[in-house]
Amino acid sequence: MVGSENEARITAAEFRGGAGTAAWRVTATGPQAVFRAVSLTQAASLVGPAVEAAERLGILADIDVRPEGVIVCVPDRDFGGISAAAIAFSASVSTAAASLGLEPDPARIQSVGIYVAQHSATDARPFFAAALGYEDLGDGDAVDPLRRGPQLAFNPITGDVPRRGRTHFDVSVPADQAEARVAAALAAGGRLADDSHAPAWWSLASPDNHGVDIAAWSDDVGD
Repeated sequence: MVGSENEARITAAEFRGGAGTAAWRVTATGPQAVFRAVSLTQAASLVGPAVEAAERLGILADIDVRPEGVIVCVPDRDFGGISAAAIAFSASVSTAAASLGLEPDPARIQSVGIYVAQHSATDARPFFAAALGYEDLGDGDAVDPLRRGPQLAFNPITGDVPRRGRTHFDVSVPADQAEARVAAALAAGGRLADDSHAPAWWSLASPDNHGVDIAAWSDDVGD
C-alpha cells in the first residue's frame, strides 16, 4: 500500500540517479514531469499508459491534463519520502510519452506553497483550512485534499505584533531553473529582499512589497 510504514522510500538524489528519470525533477511536493502537447487529445493520450504503470507499480499518481500538456506527479503525501517504485513508474511514463510524441519540458516544473506567518500565540490553521476546504497535514501544514491548490504552511513569529498577518508565496522549482526564475522576476520589476540563503532560496519582493521566495529544490537533497 502506498504510504504505508513498510514501504521502501528513497531520497531525491536516489530518485534522480535512477534509470529513466531524466525528464523528471523533484520539488517540495515530490517527483514531477511536464510533457508538452499541441491538443487536449494528445495530452490525454498519456493518461492510459500512466494509469496502467501506476496500478502495476502501486503508485498513487496525480495526472493533470491540459491542452498545452500533461503534468504527472508522485506526491509526497506524508513527508515520508519518495516511494522506491517511483523510479520504475517515471521510466514507464517517460517511455510512453516519447512514443506519443510528447516532449518533456523541465522548465515548467514547479510547486507553489503559501507560507502564513502568524503571531506565536495564534493558530491560524483552522481558519484557513475551513475557508479553503483544506485538511491538516503534519504539525503545521494544510493541503487541498485533491492537491489542486497550493500547500499552506504556518510559521510562528515570536515577538511579532498580534493581529498582524504576514503571508508570502513559496515557489519551489528545480535547482537548474531557479536562477533563471529569479532573474525573470527581477526583470519584471521585482526587488531582491534577501539572498543570504542562496542558492537554496532567494527572497524577492514585488514592486508593492509582496513577498515571494524562489526555492531551488535540489536533486542532491539526501533527506
